[in-house]
Parts: sequence; structure tokens; C-alpha cells
Amino acid sequence: MSVFASLVEHLADLLQPLFGVSAAAAAIVLFTAFVRLLVHPLSRAAARGQKARAALQPRIAELRRKHRRHPEKLQQAVMELHAREKVSPLSGCLPSLLQLPAFFLLYHLFSSETIGGRTNELLGHRLFEAPLGGRWADALGDGGVFGGAGLVYVGLFAVVTVVAWFGYRLSRRMMAANPAMPAAGEGEQVPGLGAVTKVMPFMSFFTLVTVAVMPLAAALYMVTSTTWSVVERAVLYR
Repeated sequence: MSVFASLVEHLADLLQPLFGVSAAAAAIVLFTAFVRLLVHPLSRAAARGQKARAALQPRIAELRRKHRRHPEKLQQAVMELHAREKVSPLSGCLPSLLQLPAFFLLYHLFSSETIGGRTNELLGHRLFEAPLGGRWADALGDGGVFGGAGLVYVGLFAVVTVVAWFGYRLSRRMMAANPAMPAAGEGEQVPGLGAVTKVMPFMSFFTLVTVAVMPLAAALYMVTSTTWSVVERAVLYR
């Protein structure tokens, strides 16, 4: 982790002339963008998979009519169809899963008092008035909602709410155009997929919880990544 800390510190030093006290925050945003750029090919593949799944819908509808009284046979037939066409119903989850190590590394970095036996100097960096290692509860206890640090969180909450709303509308539009759930009683294409599909439009709103409870640095990663996701999906699924 000390190598990663040095990377963030050096990047912050490079950005310091442009961003001043918020240079480390800018470094986190840049790091997040780099991670998202690395997984972008997988996101493009997931988009192609989504379009391929949409193309299978007429055949899946026919299978539903054929096996409407036998949910287990329907589920097996749909899974076999996906296998023959080399389409994975869960391929869209891979880009998100591959980002988890970067997120947890950043979370641990800004939650540790020491790194490699020395004081973690990154904890002294700020986004305007809010320490990157601090949390919303700390801001509320130091100046309240409209204090210097509190206003940083108000701004982040506002950004996340707007992005989440656009993400929600985009997800609903995609689901309406390419329905993934069967009608009641007809069985699911993949076990558990129905529950995931129901929750998916609301996923962007979970970032609000992240901003509220995580260290600011980790929250900043999530806000940047969520914003990237919404823009990326709008472009890839247009």
C-alpha cells in the first residue's frame, strides 16, 4: 500500500500548481478516471452483450410460451440458449467487480493513521475545507451542515442526486426497451436475476450512502466512478 500512497502523493504534487490544497482530491479523481479507462473495453463488451441479449428476446418469448407450465424446463432452456449463443446474462457485472480492489485500496489508504511505519500524510490533504480522511459525521460535528466541510458534502450530495436521477431514468429506459424479466409465474432466465433487475435502477442512489459514511477520499472515488458509469452507459447504449 505504501507504493500506492507514494503514487497518489506524487500525482498530487504534480497537480498542486493547478488545484492547490485540493490537489490530492484531484489526484483521486484522475486515478478513478484511469481505472475506469482500463475497464472500458469490458464495459463495451458488456454493452455488446446487452444488445445480444435483446436480440434473443423473441426466441426467449417463444420458449416461455412452450414451457409456460414448466418453470424449471424454461429456466434450463433459456440458459442453454445463452450458452449456444455465447451470451452471458451477468456479463454486465464484470466491470464493477474489477473496480472493487481499487476502491478498497483507496478506502484503506485513507482510513490508516500510518503507512509503512510512518505517519500517513495523505490524511492531511483536503477537498476545499473537508479532510480527505474525514467523514460526514466529522463535518457535522465541526461547523454543522453549512460549515466549511459541511458545504463540501452538500455539494457532493447534490452532484450524486443529479447523477443518480439520470442513472435511474437511463436504467428504466433500457429495461423498457430490452425487458430482462419474465412475466409472473414464468420463471427466471437466471436464478436471482429478477431481484437484481428490480434493484438495478436504484443502484446509483446507493452512492449517497457511500458519501455519508465513507472517508471523503473513498466517497470521491465513488462519485467520480458513478458519474463516469452514467455517461458511459448513455453513450454505449444509445
